[in-house]
Amino acid sequence: MFKTGGILQRLFSMFPNGWPGRGLFLLRIVAGTLPIYDAVARLMGATPSGSSWLAVVAASAGVFLLAGFWTPIAGALLAVTHIWIALSGTEHLRSSILLATMGVAIAVLGPGALSIDALLFGRKRLDI
Repeated sequence: MFKTGGILQRLFSMFPNGWPGRGLFLLRIVAGTLPIYDAVARLMGATPSGSSWLAVVAASAGVFLLAGFWTPIAGALLAVTHIWIALSGTEHLRSSILLATMGVAIAVLGPGALSIDALLFGRKRLDI
């Protein structure tokens, strides 16, 4: 028989605190900062290759990752844009593959306790 409770289960069962939460926070900082830097460098003309709109989309996902807001969507968006950048031909193939992998990992693992998502959707305390 099928259980209907499994369908309605939240995307993340927990928002880790302590060292695992700090590790996710560090992962979010790196995965959020690098696309922002790449987009600013591309828009300032330092790296003319590639399309600028993909860099802007990746940078917007990076802003959401830095804040820890809509983390699964931002991680998936980061992964898709960097896969697209890698397939369209880039000088920095390793960086695109690494950022796409980090985006998938963050989308799957969740934001951690140090995020806006944890404040909005984290553990709830019920006083009875």
